[in-house]
Amino acid sequence: MRRAPIEAAAWLDSLLGNPGDPANPFSYARCAELDDVDAFPTEICARLDELGVARHYVPARHGGGLTDYETAMQVMRMVARRDITVAVAHGKTYLGGVSVWVGGDAEQAAGLAELIGSGVPVSWGLTERDHGSDLLHGDLVGTATPDGYRLTGEKWLINNATRGGAICVLARTSPAGGPRGFSLFLVDKTRLAAGTYRHLPKVLTHGIRGADISGIEFADAPIGTSALVGAPGTGAETVLKGLQLTRTLCAALSLGGADHALATATRFASERRLYGRRLVDLPAARHTLATAYTDHLMAEALAVVGTRAIHGLTDEMSVLSAAVKYLVPTRVEGLMVMLRKLMGARSLLRDEYEPGGLAKVERDHRIVSLFDGNTLVNLHALVNLFPTLVRAHQRGTSPAAGLAAVTTLTEPLPDWLPERQSLVSRRGSSLLLGLPAVAAEITALAADEPELAPLAALTGRFLTAVGDLHQRLAAVRSTPMDVPKSTFVLAGHLACCLAGAATLHLWLRNRAAFAADSADGVPETAALWRNGIWPQAVLSRVLGAMHDRTCRQTACYPAMFDALASQVSADCLPSLFDCRLAEGRRQPSWSMPC
Repeated sequence: MRRAPIEAAAWLDSLLGNPGDPANPFSYARCAELDDVDAFPTEICARLDELGVARHYVPARHGGGLTDYETAMQVMRMVARRDITVAVAHGKTYLGGVSVWVGGDAEQAAGLAELIGSGVPVSWGLTERDHGSDLLHGDLVGTATPDGYRLTGEKWLINNATRGGAICVLARTSPAGGPRGFSLFLVDKTRLAAGTYRHLPKVLTHGIRGADISGIEFADAPIGTSALVGAPGTGAETVLKGLQLTRTLCAALSLGGADHALATATRFASERRLYGRRLVDLPAARHTLATAYTDHLMAEALAVVGTRAIHGLTDEMSVLSAAVKYLVPTRVEGLMVMLRKLMGARSLLRDEYEPGGLAKVERDHRIVSLFDGNTLVNLHALVNLFPTLVRAHQRGTSPAAGLAAVTTLTEPLPDWLPERQSLVSRRGSSLLLGLPAVAAEITALAADEPELAPLAALTGRFLTAVGDLHQRLAAVRSTPMDVPKSTFVLAGHLACCLAGAATLHLWLRNRAAFAADSADGVPETAALWRNGIWPQAVLSRVLGAMHDRTCRQTACYPAMFDALASQVSADCLPSLFDCRLAEGRRQPSWSMPC
C-alpha cells in the first residue's frame, strides 16, 4: 500500500539520484570526501534548497509545505540515510524556526517563513559553554531599552551559528532568572550593527565533521521589540514546547542512519565468503541481522506514532517526545554496535567496502542522543511524569479520541494546533491507556486465527509487565535533584513500554491495509504484517529489555531476516513500509511535491 509520507520521501530520494554513484554530488563518496577535510556540504545543501526541502520546515499556515509532521520526518530520514552531517546542517533551520511557530505572532511567522523560503539558514541559540543543557542558568543577557533590547553574552556549540543568517536566542531578561526569567529573540544578523557581534570558531568534532558547530557572541547588540518571540519571560516555556517537536523529529536522523547501516551490513554479509560459505549463511549472522532489524522497526513504529501524535495527541507530547528522543537514538546506537561486530575489521576501513563505511555512519550518529536534550535529560523528563502516568493508570482514564487517527495510517490527521501543547500531559498516555482494549482485540482475533496465538500470548505478558511497571512507578519517591540510577532504569522501561504499545496499536489498526502484496513492493514486507510477525519480534525485545529473562521469542526471526534481505536486495528501504530507493529507480526530472 502506498502512503503519502513515504511517497514524498521516496520522491526526494529519486531526485537526489543514486548515492552509490561516485559522480553523484550527493553520494556516499562525495560525503566521505567532505568529511575527510571537515568541509561544510555547501553544494548539497543548495541542491536540497532547489528541491524545496526547506518548505517542510515552515508550517502550511505560514505559507510553507509542512502539512504533517510524519512527512517531514520521513523526508529528512531520506537525507540522513545518505549523510547525517547533511541532515544536521540543513535540518537545523527547522529547529531555529520552531520557537516562532510555537510562540510567535503572525507577522513574525510570516517574516521568518519568507526568510527561510529565500534560502537563509536559521539556528537556535540555547546552550552556553559553562551551562550546557541547563538552560535556566544561562548568562546571555537581554536588557530592556526604550527601543527594544540589548543582547550581551555568548551561545556556544550552536549548529549553524556562523552560517545561519538568523538565530533564535534564549536570553536572561530578569536578573533573578528562573522559569519566568528568560525570553526568546529572533535575531536577523544582517540588521545588527557592525561590531556588536562576532562568530566563535568552528569546533572540531569526531562526528558530523563538516557541520558548522560554532558559536556567537553579542556585545551590547541592539535589537528592536519586534525581535521578541512571545511575551517577556515566556522563553523557557516556548523552548520546552518547541523541544517536544524537535526531539520527536530527531528520530529522522536515527532512522536514516539505521537504514544506511542495515543496508551496508546486509549487503556485506551476503557477499562476504569465508571457507566456501557466505557470512549470511551462518545462523549467528542471520540472527544478528534479524535482531538489529527488529530494533529498527521498533524505533520506526515509535517514531511514526510520535510524529503523528503531534497532530492528534498534541497535549500528550511531553510523554511521547521524551520517549522518542531517548529510545530511538539509543536503540539505533545499539544496533550499530551489533552490525560493527558482524562486519568486524571491515566496518572500520575507509574505502574497502563503501566510501566512509559503517564507521562513519556510527560515528556521525552519536551526536543524535546528545542534542535537543541528552539521554539523561529525556529520562529525567519521563521521571517527572511518573505521578501523572500512575494516576491515569489507576483511574482507568479513557484514551483520547485522537488516538485512532494517530495509529490508523489510512486516517487523515488534524491540523497541528500549537495552542494545544502542554508542558505536562494531564491525561497520561493514551497509548498505554488503550492497551487493555488492544490486548482484548488481539485475543479475540487469535480465537479465529490460530496463527496469531503467539502474538496474543506475548501481548498478555506485555500487558502484565506494563501493570507491574506502573506499580513500581507509584513507589518511586525520588526528588528532582536526587534521582537514583534505579529510577532512571524505570524511565527506560517506560520508554520501552511506549514503544511496545505503539507497535501493537500500529499493527492492529493497519494490518489489513499493509498485509496485501503491492504491485511494486517486496512480498516479504507484506508478510511482516501477516500473522503478527514484526510485533512478535518487537515485543520479545521490549520484554527482554525489561528484564523478562524467560522471553526468548525467536521463531519469527527467520521471517524478519527474509524481509530485511529482500528489501535490501530489491533496493528498498529497510522499513515497515514499501519504499523503493534511488538505487533502484531512474532519476526523474520533475520537482518534489510538498
